[in-house]
Amino acid sequence: MKKLLFIVEAFGGGIFTYISDLANTLSDEYEVYIAYSLRKETPKDFKNYFNSKITLIPVNNFTREISVKKDIKAMLELKKIVNEIAPDMIHLHSSKAGVLGRMAFLGRKRPMFYTPHGYSFFMPNISKKKRLMYKEIEKLCSLSRCVTIACSKSEYEASLGITSNSEYVNNGINMKNLDKMITAPEATKGKKLKIATLGRIAYQKNPELFDQIAKAFPNDEFVWIGDGDLKDKLSARNISITGWLDRRSAIKKMEDSDVFLLTSRYEGLPMSLLEAMYMKKVCVVSAVVGNRDVINAKNGFLCSDLNEYIGAINKIKSEDTKKLVQQARADILSEYNTEVMAEKYKEIYRKYSLDQHLVHE
Repeated sequence: MKKLLFIVEAFGGGIFTYISDLANTLSDEYEVYIAYSLRKETPKDFKNYFNSKITLIPVNNFTREISVKKDIKAMLELKKIVNEIAPDMIHLHSSKAGVLGRMAFLGRKRPMFYTPHGYSFFMPNISKKKRLMYKEIEKLCSLSRCVTIACSKSEYEASLGITSNSEYVNNGINMKNLDKMITAPEATKGKKLKIATLGRIAYQKNPELFDQIAKAFPNDEFVWIGDGDLKDKLSARNISITGWLDRRSAIKKMEDSDVFLLTSRYEGLPMSLLEAMYMKKVCVVSAVVGNRDVINAKNGFLCSDLNEYIGAINKIKSEDTKKLVQQARADILSEYNTEVMAEKYKEIYRKYSLDQHLVHE
């Protein structure tokens, strides 16, 4: 059985769900190892999400921020881990792990893969100069001949501007696990809508816009499932903040809602959106990379500004949305699920394991 090492710094939120679902599915065919670091949003009982076949290895010096001292120490830790495990393949997840991993293993003769989960140069809260710098760092790292595996069509198209050595596999959810946690696939709308989102209360998720939408519908209930440094931006009286919940409790909160609202400024391909689609929630999301790859006029609402969000919610109040949610669920069943995702990853891993001219010389 071949050894597969996942290296992930962003071990929380949607990436955590993605990693746990994918690793558990792949562990029947590969000996899976995960080198990780903890974040505030990492579940406290995170080890229970992985089956006994998977080996979890902490990387103590991984940090979200750039720190030359810690980044060098993290690379040394990663090298030590690789020397001890001797994996047949390495798969890097998120921008930070992608940069440090490609630097640490430059020249090694084994297939290496990288999934950005949303490129850093997509972030609109940084200067144009900084975005350009991040893009140039990605181009420089791509010289390692590491294969980029984007998690959505839009991310794949962006990756082609970095390297031609790219593939893409849509994110997918574990429907069997989700079925164990939900009791009904859809909510029944009452006089008041229950509108929920899930994730870290951070700049990326645009809590200010979420707050404005809530203020436009003072008689409806808004729930932010999660926590974060910008929770003070959620000032509307009809917004409740749950704090970080265990997965089962978070899914239950989502299940109790009518509408899934996502106001993100940028995304990869959010797992929370895919789960909401599977649970037959009416999805109202920002028209950004990732979201627009799965949501269209037939299965939800794409919005670009406050007025469009208000218009979408008013439509939900006045029109029958049954066809929208049925189509959204059908899309998950056919494409955006763990079974489809894992098979596509296996195909790529096999392809590049045999295609040695793309492996480090």
